[in-house]
Amino acid sequence: MRTTRTTGTTSCSGEPVDWDHPADPPAGQVSTHVRAYVDSSGADGHLWHGVPTLLLTTLDRLSGRPVRTPLIYVRDDGRHIVLAIAADGTPGVPSWYRNLTAHPEVRLQVGALTAQARARTATPAERETYWEALTALWPAYDDHQTAVAPREIPLVIIEH
Repeated sequence: MRTTRTTGTTSCSGEPVDWDHPADPPAGQVSTHVRAYVDSSGADGHLWHGVPTLLLTTLDRLSGRPVRTPLIYVRDDGRHIVLAIAADGTPGVPSWYRNLTAHPEVRLQVGALTAQARARTATPAERETYWEALTALWPAYDDHQTAVAPREIPLVIIEH
């Protein structure tokens, strides 16, 4: 039997949030990555193509159900920093970002560690500070930013 962990967070229907049973991405490479990450407690999946990834669980802004997404991250002073780009590379603002702007309480899994956290959009000064670290880790982010200009890809800071 699996236990359900909840916090004080409630879904849109007023029910407690079951953070332990989120929806995963549809079948495909992203789903395979998430499943390997979860099944191995991060031993298989934390490093993806040589870069660190985390699993971010947000609350769907319409249904209130938890939804899990893998993202490349950098760490700074206990914070995890990610860019609001869809894990499958589709253009536009990803749904996980729209979710966390509606509900900033999130769950974070980094390797075997799982923790409740709060996510927020970085200030312009923070974005400037962290952009270089993210693009050094994954240079394609510069290409993504050029492709969507003049829109600015949001940078997200996750604190726990």
